[in-house]
Amino acid sequence: MRALRICLVIVMVIAIQTCLETGPAMAQDAAGDSIVTIRITQDASGRMVYFDPVGVWVAPGTTIRWVLERGYHSVTAYHPDNGNYELRIPEGATPFNSGMLLEPGVSTFEVTLDVSGVYDYFCIPHEAAGMVGRIIVGAPDGPGSNRFGYDSSQGWREVPVRAQAQFPEIDEIMAKKVVSVTP
Repeated sequence: MRALRICLVIVMVIAIQTCLETGPAMAQDAAGDSIVTIRITQDASGRMVYFDPVGVWVAPGTTIRWVLERGYHSVTAYHPDNGNYELRIPEGATPFNSGMLLEPGVSTFEVTLDVSGVYDYFCIPHEAAGMVGRIIVGAPDGPGSNRFGYDSSQGWREVPVRAQAQFPEIDEIMAKKVVSVTP
């Protein structure tokens, strides 16, 4: 009986370690396509709001599923069609905007990202608090790989400085594949 308990503990430790090493929750839909889950959450006080992981690399064709855990939030691509924001997703990619997600544990939002490049996104009510995220699909290029404010001639709204500071670096995402938040 003692040997069985030891074996179970070892199996549990290996399973936990594997989950920690693989990063965001990965699943497959009925067609066998990859799905990556990003949590939308905040701390108990509501002062720290974040997407977790905040940075992730995926292959083209991956579906991203954001799941609302706490509070009320949106998932909105930096794109001129979304409030005249600076273009920070690949040219030719469809800009996304979840609208307000209001039901923790129920509300989700999904997009399938087919166009290679960097996708920067934010939460509309919490952008000024630095609630942003970055997804790299395939190669780290396109407008999202440029410095912030790269084309002031367009008259786009700028990404707030506090939000800029919260984005994980592209090199870090490429090296780690997943960059999580440490609350």
